[in-house]
Amino acid sequence: MANPPYYIGCPSWSENAWRQSLYPPEARATDFLELYAQVFNAVEGNTTFYARPKDTTIERWAQVLPEHFRLTAKFPGDISHAGDLREHLSAAEDFLQLLAPLGARVQPLWLQLPASFSPNRIGELRTFLDALEGRALAVEVRHMGFFDKGEGERLLNRLLLDRGVERICLDSRPLFSCVSSDPAVLDAQSKKPKVPVRPAALTQFPQVRFIGRPELEANDGFVEQWAIKVAGWIEEGRTPYVFLHTPDNIQAPELARRFHRQLMTLLPGLPDLPALERGPEVEQLGLL
Repeated sequence: MANPPYYIGCPSWSENAWRQSLYPPEARATDFLELYAQVFNAVEGNTTFYARPKDTTIERWAQVLPEHFRLTAKFPGDISHAGDLREHLSAAEDFLQLLAPLGARVQPLWLQLPASFSPNRIGELRTFLDALEGRALAVEVRHMGFFDKGEGERLLNRLLLDRGVERICLDSRPLFSCVSSDPAVLDAQSKKPKVPVRPAALTQFPQVRFIGRPELEANDGFVEQWAIKVAGWIEEGRTPYVFLHTPDNIQAPELARRFHRQLMTLLPGLPDLPALERGPEVEQLGLL
């Protein structure tokens, strides 16, 4: 799968609860990434936002991840969420050096900007992007001034298009269409942004983050819309990235499979996602 038609994955690989669905029950946490990469070909690099991995951790990832795999590493919060971006360029370069052993597997880098990052800070973003010229980058914005189809949004899209940088599309409609007392749903609704959907394709690598509902079938209408959009991008010769979330992410792998199966109906010849060998014990558990 050296040239996959698209990249698909989940927000992370380290969910212990996936022993019931994705991973064998006896799997060690240290094996999760290698097992995950046997099924999916991409993962969101959320963990790097909160803490930089150790050198030894990066080396281990480099050993177990296949060359075709993609990790969209998020810039640490002390770069993206700590004042003027221009003051953190040296820290950004240090971060890229840390990830260097992963080579092309780290792309696109993910710059998630806080809701306080408004259109009047476009100059900061321009300088930051120019300093990282030549790197595959994707930017996620959350300030409503970038979603009102006004001058701020036009400036952003023009900047990203000119620099060959993708605008990440977050679709949280399924999450916010859910009326629930489930603590996981309420927690996700309190933390995830409620922004309009902007299915941009400014580069060859459009990127979608889909925040689904806990009842998988309740997402089907949204999933079908995105499958049609993604199939169109693939037919245009683009290589999209699609990441599927659920409120507590326990069902994220199954939602990803559900999306992929929908895409298979639109793209004849697209193979199914691989299945891990789960063994007879797991099969018996599945019958209970």
